Amino acid sequence: MSSEVDHTRGTDDGIRGTARGTAPVPLSVLDLVTVGAGNTATGAVRTAVDIARTAERRGFHRYWVAEHHSMPGVASSSPAVLLAHLAAHTSSIRLGSGGVMLPNHAPLVIAEQFGTLEAMAPGRVDLGLGRAPGTDGATAAALRRTERLHEGADDFPQQLLELTRFLDGSFPDGHPYAKIHAVPGPVQATSPGGVQSPHRPPLWLLGSSGFSAQLAGALGLPFAFAHHFSAANTVPALDLYRSSFRPSEVLAEPYALIGVSALATEDEREARRQVMTGALSMIRLRTGRPGLVPTPEEAAAHDFSDRERDFVDSWLGNVIHGTPDAVRQGLDDLAKRTGADELMITANAHGSAARLRSYELIADAYGLPQG
Repeated sequence: MSSEVDHTRGTDDGIRGTARGTAPVPLSVLDLVTVGAGNTATGAVRTAVDIARTAERRGFHRYWVAEHHSMPGVASSSPAVLLAHLAAHTSSIRLGSGGVMLPNHAPLVIAEQFGTLEAMAPGRVDLGLGRAPGTDGATAAALRRTERLHEGADDFPQQLLELTRFLDGSFPDGHPYAKIHAVPGPVQATSPGGVQSPHRPPLWLLGSSGFSAQLAGALGLPFAFAHHFSAANTVPALDLYRSSFRPSEVLAEPYALIGVSALATEDEREARRQVMTGALSMIRLRTGRPGLVPTPEEAAAHDFSDRERDFVDSWLGNVIHGTPDAVRQGLDDLAKRTGADELMITANAHGSAARLRSYELIADAYGLPQG
């Protein structure tokens, strides 16, 4: 293994991370807080704490959770609540949403929630935003109390501007919301005797196509792309982000991370056995039968149709899995091919032990600190 690489890119902006050990770029964690067959949401949340603490101890840069709804196998419907719990069990790793689905919520509510999180964990909270519902149309309608779901996505830039102004306390005079303030927030610094935290959660835009890539570039914001379920669009979206980028007060140059599905085990066959649980979960989700993450035994016993086998082959083609050396090589190749500034790894498997072990093995493969 080569000597340690010092790829410090500056962390004073709360965005850019540091590549540790021999990793080509900073490594981070995306956790869906999955619930496996035979397990409970309570166990899934405990595993989330274990993963976040492991990631912190091993030098991963950030840990994000993603908003999903009406999915029995995913216990991350409320990112802000989960992040508050995780903040109490960690001390240094960045925590954030990957992401909050902004059309599902009033911007003021999100500003209040993440202002509260910033008060709990000053200087280490990220606010990643998506414009998809994170669920099916009927559930999205129940969340938003409207049947006109297209308005949420179409109005995303305006919602983003509103959220930004609540976070910064920057509505102009005469605006209907000029005297409305997100608390905790900047208004506290302007109150008599007020002292406000110098930190404000940095905004990230998330996407799986070109819309958010172009918007993030135009606004000079960091961008996170969902390579783990939209791999064919990764390079075009990152190219669009970079070509659209305009320097801002937040960033002088583009910064993009990609979500990557990766699982390392000591034995290659065991890795395949574990990732098949995620493949079967996706088949069930995409055919309208979402459920708990199946066990490896259930996945092995499943009678896959020809169409399902085609899906499995396609799906697993974008899941980096195998021995630690194989996973390291796959991550290195992906970073080089995409030019991503950061890799955010999600480990999809049935049980907590396999997921925790995978992050440890990947950290070992790159010589990350033991903590």
